[in-house]
Amino acid sequence: MPEKTERSESQWREQLSPETYRITREAGTEPAFTGRYHDHKADGIYACVCCGAPLFDSAHKYDSGSGWPSYWQACASDAVTEHEDNSLWMRRTEVCCARCDAHLGHVFPDGPRPTGLRYCINSASLTFQPRDQQT
Repeated sequence: MPEKTERSESQWREQLSPETYRITREAGTEPAFTGRYHDHKADGIYACVCCGAPLFDSAHKYDSGSGWPSYWQACASDAVTEHEDNSLWMRRTEVCCARCDAHLGHVFPDGPRPTGLRYCINSASLTFQPRDQQT
């Protein structure tokens, strides 16, 4: 399990834009097809916008047609945590950053092989690092 990153609500508000705060700290959702990464095709790693933890690899990204970046697996088995989400009269599984508990999106059992999963993630919860610029 990664070492936890903890900040107060006021520290998160200072660090994040109001929209990013709403999505990552208040479990919000950006409108479909509006996020900067929904149609992004570059090679690299998508990391948590709050703490920088690597979350998803572009090699696992695919076009789900949902309007949000979608991945069939996380970078590592301990990169994200999953929680039952019964909000909005739906039964879903919320996905959060394991390091800082940022809300990322949801995971659904309708993805492609080999996992059959679709991690449907808000672009606002991610930052991208091209593979050729990684140290």
